[in-house]
Amino acid sequence: MARLIFHIDVNSAFLSWEAARRVSLGEEDIRLIPSAIGGDRDKRTGVILAKSIPAKKYGIKTGEPVAMALRKCPDLFLARPDFRLYEESSKAFMDICREYAPVVEKYSIDECFLDMSGTHKIYPDPVAIAYTIKDKIRNTLGFTVNVGIGDCKILAKMASDFEKPDKVHTLYRHEIPQKMWPLPVRELFSVGASTAEKLEKARIRTIGDLANTPLDRVQRIVGIKTGKQIHDYANGIDDSPVLSAPEEAKGYSISTTLEEDVVTTEQAHKVLLALTDSVTARMRADNVKAFCVAVSIRSNDFKTKSHQKKLMDPTDISTEVYKLTKQLFAELWDGYTPLRLIGVALTDLTKEETAQMSLFPDEKKERSRKLDKAYDAINKKFGAATIQRGSNLQSDLRVGKKYQAQMEQKKKSE
Repeated sequence: MARLIFHIDVNSAFLSWEAARRVSLGEEDIRLIPSAIGGDRDKRTGVILAKSIPAKKYGIKTGEPVAMALRKCPDLFLARPDFRLYEESSKAFMDICREYAPVVEKYSIDECFLDMSGTHKIYPDPVAIAYTIKDKIRNTLGFTVNVGIGDCKILAKMASDFEKPDKVHTLYRHEIPQKMWPLPVRELFSVGASTAEKLEKARIRTIGDLANTPLDRVQRIVGIKTGKQIHDYANGIDDSPVLSAPEEAKGYSISTTLEEDVVTTEQAHKVLLALTDSVTARMRADNVKAFCVAVSIRSNDFKTKSHQKKLMDPTDISTEVYKLTKQLFAELWDGYTPLRLIGVALTDLTKEETAQMSLFPDEKKERSRKLDKAYDAINKKFGAATIQRGSNLQSDLRVGKKYQAQMEQKKKSE
């Protein structure tokens, strides 16, 4: 049976999801103005996680410091990240995909593969059903996606990266010479900057050049394993199946894929901090703690690695979890391979009331726990991400003390 694979990718996901929420509330569509997600305008700290098309025209790049982006565009509209919104939006669009596809594989928070093989009797025109899915997501949820159609996952993935936004593209095997081979070699999925540089020095400048270069020569240039993979991809060879995600172990997890690769520890730490804040807030809302913290990373060549640490005492404290995620990340990452995805998971849960109580409470933990509750209370009352944790603990404590003082004053006035 011939394979038919769709790849669905949300256009500028974080920014689109924030824009859709604002539009639903009657506010301005920030996709139409120079705007971005990430960082703090007043403090000029943090990094850009996503940007609008008008912001791109100013040369603003994903992953660059907020201060640099503001120098390029002083009027840039900045919205803080809200990972709870992103999780809800991700689930919503994938639920729509599951209405049409027998098998859906969540590749990241903003993209998934659909195995449509064998559905030709139900959907005789693949392009037509792709438009139906795309338009239903846009009309129902308020944001756009690209749909790539191909004979395998790599071709569907490459097709979805063609012209954006809100488009459907095909890349069948017979279309490879016309649509894919003329592209620069660095646009082939999994070819990072260093690999592209080696290939270009060897006068392999397009994907077609790579596809038609003898495999043994490619392997001498970039290595045996990498050479085989990218040579196969350039020729549209990819036998990997679309797999439904197995039921997750009971726990709390979140991952995010950046529009551009994470290449520095500083960038990674900021992402880890935002992810940690999201999962720990959800745990605290459910009155549970975790005995296990895990971090996962995925490089731009599909390779995923994860590492976890078991704890003697369960925790729901953001600063504790963040510290552990940084340690786990340092053990996972080699310091130079570009990363496309970072994830955090908290598992092996226990209800807060059943967690063992220490005879000698840790005062520092108690302060951190109060601080977390202050953050949660503010964000619950005024909206997610109203305030966000800084990397400086003393700054956090000042925020917590200020909030506590306000609450005490309020009680007195009542």
